[in-house]
Amino acid sequence: MKEICVRGCCIGTGMPKICIPIVARTMRELFAQARATNNKTFDIVEWRVDWFEEFTDPDIVCRAARVLRGILGEKPILFTFRTKKEGGMADIDTNYYIELNRMVTSEHLVDMIDVELFTGDDVVCQIIANAHAANVPVIVSSHDFEKTPPHDELVARLHRAKELGGDILKLAVMPQNSRDVLNLLSATEEVSRTSERPVVTMSMGELGMISRLSGEIFGSAMTFGTIGYASAPGQIGIEPLREALELLHHK
Repeated sequence: MKEICVRGCCIGTGMPKICIPIVARTMRELFAQARATNNKTFDIVEWRVDWFEEFTDPDIVCRAARVLRGILGEKPILFTFRTKKEGGMADIDTNYYIELNRMVTSEHLVDMIDVELFTGDDVVCQIIANAHAANVPVIVSSHDFEKTPPHDELVARLHRAKELGGDILKLAVMPQNSRDVLNLLSATEEVSRTSERPVVTMSMGELGMISRLSGEIFGSAMTFGTIGYASAPGQIGIEPLREALELLHHK
């Protein structure tokens, strides 16, 4: 599996990397949540910009990104605007979605970005091209907060993310039963075994919690934990999450 390395953090090798979300609505909350990460052991911060009330002002977004960098230092920052249709907090004009991602990558304010697979092929390809021009890797993601599609559809989504140029292929789905979780893990194993791109998958909610812990076994290269603030159902506090990952890593 190809590694994607940012600021010394290599995704796609060894123990799954722990990513924590920042879901601040205001600059004051952003500062507080970023400061709360001090002396915590994790690998990546995901800034969920769809939570940020002033995301429509590009100057304020840039200022907020600089605040994050100043507090987080060398911790990699993943920039994500999650739309409502994929479980996020807000919608965004497509042209501004493109421009917002271009701006933060061209000015090297963040280390990675996330773009939604179903935004449209042309939009995804344009955002990826802009990011790659700035040497910023891209996670291409797909989310379903209602169900878990069949195995073949799960595999197809991950392959499509690769075809469009994603550096990391991400899939998050909601299980209705234990078989849904098994389908997600099976699809993860299949794609991670045959793809040279890192794969990141999760089955959400309490039922899917095992998928957040077993990445190294089934091939998921990153998992999401919390320091008091969650961005999706089933995320685990970073202390027990790391303990479980280390236990499996030293099997």
